[in-house]
Amino acid sequence: MKAVLAVALLVTGSVLAQASPGPQPLPLPPPLPAPRDEAYPGTLKLAVDATDIDRRIYKVHEDIPVSATGDLILTYPRWLPGTHAPEGSIDRFAGLVVQAGGKRLEWVRDTVDVFAFHVPVPAGAKTISVDFTYLSAVHHGVGPQEVGRNLLVVDWTTVFVYPAGYFTRQIPVEASLHVPEGWRVATALDVASTRGAVTTFKRVPLETLADSPVHAGRYYKRYDISPDKTPVFFDVMADRPEVVEIKPALIELQRAIVQQAYRLFGAHHYDHYDFLVALSDEVGWNTTLEHHRSAEYGEQIGNFIDWDKTAAWRDVTAHEYVHSWDGKFRRPADLWTPTYNVPMRDSLLWVYEGGTQYWGEIVTTRAGVWTKQQALDTLAITVAALDSEPGRTWRALQDTTNDEIINPRRPMSWPGWQRFEEYYPEGALIWLDADTLIREKTKGAKSLDDFARAFFGIENGSYVPVVYTFDDVVKTLNSVYPNDWATFLRTRLDGHGPGAPLDGVRRGGYKLVFTDQPSEVWTSYEDTRLKGVDHTYSIGVSVDKDYTLTTVVWNGPAAKAGAIAGSKILSVDGVAFEPARLKLAIQSAKTSKDPIELVLQNGERVFTVRINYHGGLRYPHLERDPTQPALLDDILAPRKS
Repeated sequence: MKAVLAVALLVTGSVLAQASPGPQPLPLPPPLPAPRDEAYPGTLKLAVDATDIDRRIYKVHEDIPVSATGDLILTYPRWLPGTHAPEGSIDRFAGLVVQAGGKRLEWVRDTVDVFAFHVPVPAGAKTISVDFTYLSAVHHGVGPQEVGRNLLVVDWTTVFVYPAGYFTRQIPVEASLHVPEGWRVATALDVASTRGAVTTFKRVPLETLADSPVHAGRYYKRYDISPDKTPVFFDVMADRPEVVEIKPALIELQRAIVQQAYRLFGAHHYDHYDFLVALSDEVGWNTTLEHHRSAEYGEQIGNFIDWDKTAAWRDVTAHEYVHSWDGKFRRPADLWTPTYNVPMRDSLLWVYEGGTQYWGEIVTTRAGVWTKQQALDTLAITVAALDSEPGRTWRALQDTTNDEIINPRRPMSWPGWQRFEEYYPEGALIWLDADTLIREKTKGAKSLDDFARAFFGIENGSYVPVVYTFDDVVKTLNSVYPNDWATFLRTRLDGHGPGAPLDGVRRGGYKLVFTDQPSEVWTSYEDTRLKGVDHTYSIGVSVDKDYTLTTVVWNGPAAKAGAIAGSKILSVDGVAFEPARLKLAIQSAKTSKDPIELVLQNGERVFTVRINYHGGLRYPHLERDPTQPALLDDILAPRKS
């Protein structure tokens, strides 16, 4: 009976498998050709006209050599270095026209990879011409502005298409840029010639061009900050002529950043380097990106004028510069790709970004851009945020390395619960943990500086990327101090706490405390980044200049009372809202049993939340622990050689 039943079930299953109702999937088209590490037959000619600054449009013309008839696939960059994600600007790509011998060729977009275009190359064609427009953002609602009345930014990955099937380092290109009359250009590219407002650059591999953005502007000043014979420049462009005049003392701080980086790594990986700084309230503010021989910095126009107010921002310069070593020269093997249309994998961003966060803050302090106290205050903010992170309970740090791919920095409703991009700050804590452990075990004879030299300080002068794996990191750590580093790292990357990995802070001679007074860095953050007030560690909210809750801490007092981000505060304890009144209400609640009452508006809904909190104002600080040696002080001290 069992045998008969088994046969019946088998037959029934077979019939169902053959006669399943509903549609079946169509086969996918052939994939794009895999890139080959061989020379492309010819040199691409690329000309970008950036003179239409009123409409913020770049006009692009390319001449692309071809060696065969039939289907040529042109690709527009999708996976962008520095963003670690598929953030190519295909949504701003328009007006594509392809021709050969003056005759138009009707291209067809790939139905799977929409960044690829199939072009029918006719017999006898040696070159095809490509024309298109790049529609830069016309206001900040579209995205960060790249074009203004007096300066502009060109990221080459937005203004070329290239043939599929070749490594980008094997595709030579000659590029030129036409800017408005009287404007000057700054870039890591070497200039071949300048004729009027057109600059032609020397031929380079497409990989080098894409990694060498251009700043162009009416008001420009270059500062030489080279500490030795290798040229290093601080290239400043601004909306107004007086803004490019940076105080000599601040230029000396930039020179000190370069010097301290050299002393940390013991080598450099460029033949010259350019800090490309745009000081503007119109263009590029709040945008930075690392490159191998340069870095882009977009800052608000007053940042160098009101230097004393900018403590919360000052580590950015060193961070992007350190990427020349960590991220550009030494690059994770699964993140490096042969073209801009091969997917990246971000598993080692806790080294690429977390390590850079750590060394960037150290270089910032060693150079004197931060005082030791400002560095400690910054670390206190990091420690407090991570140690109370609710998302840790469900999500390991390792998984956050996927965040750029999952969510390329779009707004989030509950970032603490979602745990976004914490490979930056928590990665830095892991490196601090390793640094203090090495210093403790070797009685100060070794430190993570030795790892930095061994890992990033190789092949002085070369800027050919060298890739690495997790095992390479472990091997180099063991060469500095033998230890079970694989377990050390995996425990911290894959664990769930409780709390953040704070052994480095404790071993460094400090502990986290809270007081009712904000630090200078906290106030700088409120004034320059948030432009409001932050009561994260009391009632669990931050409020911007429009009186809107920008964040509500998951399961914090305000969240438990029913507050949600995006709501506008209308009143506090029955009085029209002002930031000072909220602060006073938090202080007063410490000696009262009454809840703090907020009237909120979210869309058309007006509602009241009553926050049962009586702990007073709370701001994070690091306090010296005299029972431990001050290893953190040693880490932050400038290197003499």
